[in-house]
Amino acid sequence: MGGAEDPSRNGAPKSGAEDPSGRGSRGFTFPSALTVLALVTLLVWVIAFFVPSGRYARDADGAPRQGTYHREPSGLGFLDRLTDLFLSPVNGLYGVQDRETGQVAPDAAGELYGAAGVFLFVLAIGAFITVVFATGAMDRGIGRLAHRLRERGALLIVGVMLIFSLLGTVEGFAEETLGFYGLIVPLMLALGYDRMVATGTIVLGAGIGVLCSTVNPFATGVASSAADISLGDGIVLRALMWVVLTAVTIAYVVRYARRVRAGPERSLSGFLPGDRDRAEVRSDAAEPPPLTGTHKAVLVTVVLVFAFMIFSVIPWASALSGDADATPYGWEPGWSFPQLAALFLCAAILVGLLTRMGEQRFTATFVEGVGDFVSPALVIVLARGVTVLMNNAKITDTVLHSIEGAVTGVPSALFSIMIFVVNLPLAFLIPSTSGHATLAMPILAPLADFAGVSRAVVVTAWQAASGWMNLWVPTTAVIMGGISLARVGYDRYLRFAAPLLGILALLIAGFVALGAVLT
Repeated sequence: MGGAEDPSRNGAPKSGAEDPSGRGSRGFTFPSALTVLALVTLLVWVIAFFVPSGRYARDADGAPRQGTYHREPSGLGFLDRLTDLFLSPVNGLYGVQDRETGQVAPDAAGELYGAAGVFLFVLAIGAFITVVFATGAMDRGIGRLAHRLRERGALLIVGVMLIFSLLGTVEGFAEETLGFYGLIVPLMLALGYDRMVATGTIVLGAGIGVLCSTVNPFATGVASSAADISLGDGIVLRALMWVVLTAVTIAYVVRYARRVRAGPERSLSGFLPGDRDRAEVRSDAAEPPPLTGTHKAVLVTVVLVFAFMIFSVIPWASALSGDADATPYGWEPGWSFPQLAALFLCAAILVGLLTRMGEQRFTATFVEGVGDFVSPALVIVLARGVTVLMNNAKITDTVLHSIEGAVTGVPSALFSIMIFVVNLPLAFLIPSTSGHATLAMPILAPLADFAGVSRAVVVTAWQAASGWMNLWVPTTAVIMGGISLARVGYDRYLRFAAPLLGILALLIAGFVALGAVLT
């Protein structure tokens, strides 16, 4: 939720806040997603001068037909290319693709090519999430859960990780976890665990949910839009992945926690002075205030809104019949980003009315939420602007053609694993999941057509690569801020997480291969 630079939400903390990673102004700091994409824009613009232009023939759905690539001049002079570079952010937002030439420009006549729909959706869900957190219902609900389970350590770990994972899979809950270290770390120490248990509970709990995003708008939603498929396509595979990988991750953390409790000398993080005395301090901690009727109403509203979002985007006829071309049932909403944006705007207003926020406080909170999510929204726009440059220079199909031979004849299972592996370094360079998706999907999705694999499998493999990397890379505030707040060394965290990362990589490869074979 909140200000986690989404998936894009893996950037620096909000301005004005102390950097929780402890990184000061000295030394190298990895550029933000916006800076990386600005550099990528310039690089792609220069490369386009040297890559031959060409095009595939396309079918009625706009998918390229294998074997039909041919060279075709772009017809762009230097001034035209310079204009495209200048307008790339604008085209990335509301550029229109001309029906005849295929060129994208703000004043063209044709279909919207820019990411205006996704842009507004990100701002709408940001406003909703910020309004929800401003009510205090989410914080108090998790706080009461932690207090109730304070004497049942393993159950506490399972409960917190399950909630964080659920929030991660449906809406990309990540950077918001930084606010829970002050609660979870003392609780874990009081139960005889170490700081690594608290770190694993928070980081891996939310992280595995994002890795297995089912309808996370900042990962699955953006990638599905860029791949030109429904948000609900592939949800069965992703849901199964979420169940299995979440269970494995929770079991891993619980196993380590029990080992440390039985033998503190086996702790990977060690103990700071006073850590072993926390149990006496916390065992009789005061119970958090109870949930009010208003808090309960807010939590029910959140559940219902996200449940309806899931219901509204699933292609039920295709999912239940197994026929991708099945005629939708009459009761299927068939919603996409415009309707979902309106849903979250209305839901934010409803929460404001339920909690009697008042006009001034509600509008201030609403605007704050929109402001917090402008960064990930702009990342999407910049990334789409890069694809406009490639489209107008007619090099997108050339890149596809260069890879076509590599996937032709490759077994579908191997192809899906290749997509996962190829995206690992991209996820490091572009830690914004939204930007990564918008940039990569126009290339990766058509490759699936050539390999005879569902585009939904490509989306799943891509988001798994992004989520897997964001469990450990030092370019995210979620990781560096979290270990700093927990006072755990980064090297110790890597040592703790490494075996799990290996297990998860193997499971992901198995799931995407299975998805490719069955589709």
